[in-house]
This record gives sequence, C-alpha cells and structure tokens, in this order.
Amino acid sequence: MTMAGYDIFDILVGRGDEKKPVIVQGITGSYGSTHTRLMKAYGTNIAAGVTPGKGGQSFEGIPVYNGMAEAVKATGAQISGIFVPAQFFLGAAMDALDAGIKLLVAIPEHVPIRDSIKVIEHAKSKGARMVGPNTAGVIVPEVMKVGIMPAQPFKRGNTVVFSRSGTLMYEVSYNLSNRGYGQRLCLGIGGDPINGTNLIEAFDLVRNRPDVDSVVVVGEIGGDAEEQLADYIIRTSFSKPVVAYIAGRAAPKEKRMGHAGAIVYGNYGSAESKVANYAKASVPVAKRPAEVPELLAQKMRR
Repeated sequence: MTMAGYDIFDILVGRGDEKKPVIVQGITGSYGSTHTRLMKAYGTNIAAGVTPGKGGQSFEGIPVYNGMAEAVKATGAQISGIFVPAQFFLGAAMDALDAGIKLLVAIPEHVPIRDSIKVIEHAKSKGARMVGPNTAGVIVPEVMKVGIMPAQPFKRGNTVVFSRSGTLMYEVSYNLSNRGYGQRLCLGIGGDPINGTNLIEAFDLVRNRPDVDSVVVVGEIGGDAEEQLADYIIRTSFSKPVVAYIAGRAAPKEKRMGHAGAIVYGNYGSAESKVANYAKASVPVAKRPAEVPELLAQKMRR
C-alpha cells in the first residue's frame, strides 16, 4: 500500500496485465488527439475523452463527454491523462478527482505551483494520486502507456525506472532494453519543483513487489530530491539494487537548465551533493546513460 492508500500498479493493470480503461482530458485538442492515437496504437484502452462543449461527439470511435462525471459513470475508469493547456489544468484536475479518478497523469508544463499544490491536496483528500505535472507519463511496457513517451525504447522486464527527465527516461530505458534489462514500469516524476508523486513515494510503490528486481533512478541537478531519496534508502534499508544517473553535471551554477526544478544555488542541489549522498547509500551513479546497464549488472551480481 502507498501513502495514498493504494498501489499505482493495481490502478494501472490490476493483479495481472488487465487493460484498465483510461480517459483522456483534452482529447480533441491537437496535443491530446495526437497522443491519444499513439496511446491507442500501443494497446492502451482509451475508453473515453472529455472536452467541455464537445459532448456527444466521438474521436476515432472514442466517445467524447462534456465532463468527467459523465465519462467516469459511462466507463468506470479510474485513470485519467490530462492533455489540456496549463491554464485549464486546475479545473480539469479537480473535475477528474471529484468524479472518482484515482490516478491522474498530468502532462502539461508551466502549471502554476499554487495550482499543483491545490490538486495534490485535493487528491490526498480523495485517496487519489497525481503523477506530474510536466511529466512524460507512465508506461507498463508492452501493456499500456498514459503519456507522451515513444514506444520504441521500452521492453518488458523487471526493472523499474523513475525519472525526473522525460527525454532521459527514454534514453536510459533504451540502453537498459538493449542490454536485456526490460522494465516493469517507467514513471516520469516530472520536471517541476512540486511533484504529485515524488521519488520517495515512487520507491514505496515497488519496495515489496516480487515482480520488480531493481530500480534505476534518473535525476537532475537542482532541488534536494536525490539527497532525500538517499537518506530514505539508508533509513528504510531499501533492499532492491538501485543505480542512478544525474543529468546536468556540467551545468553552470544558478542557471536554470530546462526544468523549473533544475537550478543550483551554491552547493545546494549540485551534482556533487547528489553523488556524495548516493555514495553513502551505496547507489552507484553513471556518468552517461550508456553506463547504467553496466552498473546495474555489477549491482545485481553482488
């Protein structure tokens, strides 16, 4: 069980690899429609879409509703992918949670921090969880995906990848797949300073799962998420092999590098700080993505 009272794995695929229904919010927009096609082609069960004012229409055979209450009632879905622009995110997220959605995958970037905090608090009050915002989404390789990640890098297996960077999640997973380390789940933490599911909560999801034998965590400079995670690994005696990669080692201090969460002030949030803390937790840190499977192989042999 997780801090939110349920297991994201169970919400995504049940006890096996059930094709759980998914609702896409913003399905008729250019962004939502493009990724709906890709998710559906991957095998995801897109049961409905929601666009206010477009109720009664359909998108490539998928019924469209005006609001989430109608869509949830018709489909029984507990998963929603939000593809609306940032200024509409708060309303869309609240609509989903009030309708009974338990896993909210928040794709938009540039969501105001106050809006993210409101949604996270509301999700907790509803016994639900948000992934993101500013996330590539979640994928159970060869089963389903809710997000914007390409399909090609991911292969099914027993390693889990948690990543603050979308692009690097793809690259690291590609290197793992090529070396025979398929993935059971890949989850984008999100690049914002406030995350609906942080690294520690993500690790809690897999610590007792028998179908997960190792974890790869892809971090970035900025913030203290990796430092807190290292402390968690030590404090809770996390037993599964863990390997890390940190992006932005060469970035100049006090300059934001792409993500709102990737900024370093002095030594706070620096790559050196993160590597040092991971060393205390016996987590090796790759210098480049291609090294990740090599370090994982060494860790798995111990």
